[in-house]
Amino acid sequence: MTIFLKTPVEVMKDVALRVKTKRLALNLTQEGIALRSGVSLGSLKRFESTGQISLESLLKLAHAVNALEDFDELFQTNKAPVSLFHEKQTNKARQRGKLK
Repeated sequence: MTIFLKTPVEVMKDVALRVKTKRLALNLTQEGIALRSGVSLGSLKRFESTGQISLESLLKLAHAVNALEDFDELFQTNKAPVSLFHEKQTNKARQRGKLK
């Protein structure tokens, strides 16, 4: 069992740093990747400094740095969920979420 201890803000900043690192490895300026991706320069600068960005813009940036396929496994349903509370597993697929 894996326990993930990062906060959402930490994950956002880590993703922003990885995109920036990939951008620099491709020898692209902020202006260059903004033009290449269609993301505004202001949004890119905010993303690289705070990690805040819309999902659409993040996907455009990922496409611009050849990393869009990294999103293909996000929220895959064939992965077994990890629970700290060992809830009883049922074979019935849930049709909607719970409020809790």
